[in-house]
Amino acid sequence: MNDRFCACLFALMLMLPSAALPQGFAGLGTEAEGFALPDPDYRLRFPEDHGPHPAFRIEWWYVTANLTGPDGSDYGIQWTLFRSALKPGEAEGWASPQIWMGHAAATTTEAHYSAERLARGGIGQAGVTAQPFDAWIDDWRMRGQDFDTLRLRAASDDFAYDLSLQAQGPLVLHGRDGHSVKSADGQASHYYSQPAYAVTGTLSLPDGETQVTGTAWLDREWSSQPLSPDQTGWDWFSLGFEDGTRLMAFRLRGGRGDFTSGTWIEANGRATALPDGAIRLQPLERTGPPNRRIPTTWSLVLPERDLDLRIEAMNPDAWMETSFLYWEGPVRISGSHSGKGYLEMTGYGEDDEG
Repeated sequence: MNDRFCACLFALMLMLPSAALPQGFAGLGTEAEGFALPDPDYRLRFPEDHGPHPAFRIEWWYVTANLTGPDGSDYGIQWTLFRSALKPGEAEGWASPQIWMGHAAATTTEAHYSAERLARGGIGQAGVTAQPFDAWIDDWRMRGQDFDTLRLRAASDDFAYDLSLQAQGPLVLHGRDGHSVKSADGQASHYYSQPAYAVTGTLSLPDGETQVTGTAWLDREWSSQPLSPDQTGWDWFSLGFEDGTRLMAFRLRGGRGDFTSGTWIEANGRATALPDGAIRLQPLERTGPPNRRIPTTWSLVLPERDLDLRIEAMNPDAWMETSFLYWEGPVRISGSHSGKGYLEMTGYGEDDEG
């Protein structure tokens, strides 16, 4: 393997959902010497913070959408662009320490398709600009004058989509003004979302092209050491309810116990941060072969909002067959509230019952 390929693999291990490493899941618990760390007193600035933060080790631009065809068929799509730095500092051309990776997926009730792109920074193959907003890797692209109106495109041998996203509410800052704590030790990220896009466009699958409509959720997050060394993976939920309220929730699994957090979002976009322990998450059913058994049905309880949910994967086999394996797919919500959402699960190894 040449040096560039080795460097790319190393960077992916720092930034991607993958098998657990000794210094926290995917190496995200390693010391971030020389990199910037999230500051709880920093106030997010827009549109500047839509763009990259090269002083930090890792960040991503991440979209999921629940879509419906004219015949009522349900679909899900994912589009993610990751940036990771091999070392602190900046340089031009091939000397740039920035590595980029794109993931895209399309999910039906019967099938799941995923694709991946890799790029080196500094040569124009991938990147992000804040205004006008433009995020790309090869011909995969998310762009718009700002975050309010975006066009999202990706294509692979198995699927393609071309979607228009129109924001229906304000940006939501997670944690304390966008400073999202991830562990009892205080590891954190800067984290905000646009959870309320209306979507229209086309989705192409092996059986043809269809017009789709639906809703999308966009996450923006950056950090340098977001996890504690003992944290082995996470379960992340973005949920939209029929009454217009929304919930972001995550559970980080660690040797000293779970750490949970989230944000309750009113229909008008007003957000309330939820501290560790406020949300109770419990796996109910696991699916998959022995080396891939993973919880695809969950209980989520949030007593202060009278929330008692059953969350089920639309397609239990929504594995991302990328350089590092993880699960990502649409979910359906029943119980005290009804709705749709997305679930990401990482760090589940063979015979893992976390």
